[in-house]
Amino acid sequence: MTTIIFEDEIPAVKRLTKLIQEYDANIQILKVIDSIEDGLKWLRENEAPDFLFMDIHLSDGNSMGIFKLHPIQAPVIFTTAYDEYAIDAFKVNSVDYLLKPIKKEAFSAAMDKLKNIHLKSGKNSHEILPLEEPKEFKERFVVKLGNKLIPIETSNIAYFYSKDKISFICDQDGKSFPIDYSLDKIEQMIDPRIFFRVNRQILSSHDAIRDIQMGFKARINLTLFPETNIEASVSSERSSLFKKWIKKEFS
Repeated sequence: MTTIIFEDEIPAVKRLTKLIQEYDANIQILKVIDSIEDGLKWLRENEAPDFLFMDIHLSDGNSMGIFKLHPIQAPVIFTTAYDEYAIDAFKVNSVDYLLKPIKKEAFSAAMDKLKNIHLKSGKNSHEILPLEEPKEFKERFVVKLGNKLIPIETSNIAYFYSKDKISFICDQDGKSFPIDYSLDKIEQMIDPRIFFRVNRQILSSHDAIRDIQMGFKARINLTLFPETNIEASVSSERSSLFKKWIKKEFS
């Protein structure tokens, strides 16, 4: 495998190089690049590597700008001291988002994911498959509150959740309403381009996701708005599917 490293701090380059060599001595580091300008020049003049390591902050700016100026198809492992760029990272070809100082266990998990998911088939699995034929999705739900029937537009729903075996709607104003359908049934009724089944208890719209954090063993922890005390975390088994969905919805 071949890679290039975008990093402007020498200690970080040394640490990353050591981790790469310890993980697989056959991985060839083609180039270490410390700026957006040099990175764009190299990418335009050379064949793309199998994957990239990329720090967020380079000597001349935010490396996210590279993706707007040059098409990068190779998967990327981000390495950064800042966690606030996770959503931006998921919009592009992100395999993982490693926070400095990078721990060996987290690095190995990211590399395992890269090899097993992105490189195993000989092509980048981050490519989004074409959508199926368009179908009709539910545009509103009607909930019963006392003696009243209240229509709620699906476009005004932040997320659905389950608590004590009862399903609820949480609208964008933070109001919750019980609903007769199970989350499994609701999932079949709504647009999968807008809603994602986070776990057994949460079915969230993309508008409700305010923060994305990489967790232990490739789990993804979400912060939703309106706030909820129900855990909104994506399992490691579904993390790749979530990344594909979030990249498409935030692109």
